[in-house]
Amino acid sequence: MTEAVFRETTADPRTQSVPLAHLSLELGHLYMEDFEAGPQRLREHFAEVRIWVDAAHASAARRIGGKRPRVSTCFLIDDYFTRFSTPAELIPLVLEEAARAGLVIDYLARESGCAVADRIEPAESVMHRLVESPPPGSHGSRPPVGQTGWLANGRRTAPTRSALAEITAWQPPQETAARNHSVFMDVELWSETDKGRLWSCPFLAAVWQLARLGLLRHLGEPVLTPRPWTGGDFPRDWDRLPPLLKLSDSRVAFSAYRTCTLMPNRFLAVEDAVRLILDQVDVDSGALDQVAERSRSEGIAVPAAVAQRATYVFYEEPTNSPLPEGT
Repeated sequence: MTEAVFRETTADPRTQSVPLAHLSLELGHLYMEDFEAGPQRLREHFAEVRIWVDAAHASAARRIGGKRPRVSTCFLIDDYFTRFSTPAELIPLVLEEAARAGLVIDYLARESGCAVADRIEPAESVMHRLVESPPPGSHGSRPPVGQTGWLANGRRTAPTRSALAEITAWQPPQETAARNHSVFMDVELWSETDKGRLWSCPFLAAVWQLARLGLLRHLGEPVLTPRPWTGGDFPRDWDRLPPLLKLSDSRVAFSAYRTCTLMPNRFLAVEDAVRLILDQVDVDSGALDQVAERSRSEGIAVPAAVAQRATYVFYEEPTNSPLPEGT
């Protein structure tokens, strides 16, 4: 006799799909110190970025067999670590300087939206999906990342005692997937403050990459979905601005199979940390399957490793440009 099994339809939440472009091209990821330096700093940034935009389009076209690629542009403003000026003053300046360089920003995001967006906490959700890669010989003596807030790509430095229990010997760190020699990294994901948890720049940037790749979900629903801006003045309070705005009339989706970020070379270490984090996130399987199915139907090759879907162009800043603190 076969027993009937009854289940609530809500027991297995359905993963909602999102539209996908071929490439999400980030035209800027600047901090308040950059904006504080004035319009000239933005002008220099967009002038340099403009040089690489055509190359990014050409690369995307080559990957899809020479066809015209679907490319959306985005820009990220830091309103998480510091608050400078207001959206009413800052956003028109960004759009004006981008237009001066012949660029159009389709989507504009607030970095604080990677921490909290529409009462959802994307960073907290991604943190719970971290799966550390245990290095060979590890014995579980170190607390997990959920307790320490640190994530490494191998075995950390640790002294070991000899049989006499008196002499300690130094053991070097070791990268888990090292090729000949190790490149070891240990990344701080957050710190605790009197105002609560402060997420690190690399961790929020990893959340941002997952959103741009169409892989961020909360109970099956997409997170950081763009809201169209209907025009009019921008608010004078950052908290009144939606986490992600659609500013242009482009029909190209925000999320994409791949991302390309154009940024100053001082962010190189941060983005190395971002890739380390992405390599150890247990990404929503439903979202991954949807991207894989869509890419197959379009005949587009997408790397299996999420971190490999993110590419960068790092440019050298003018020597008189300010170097933001805490990046």
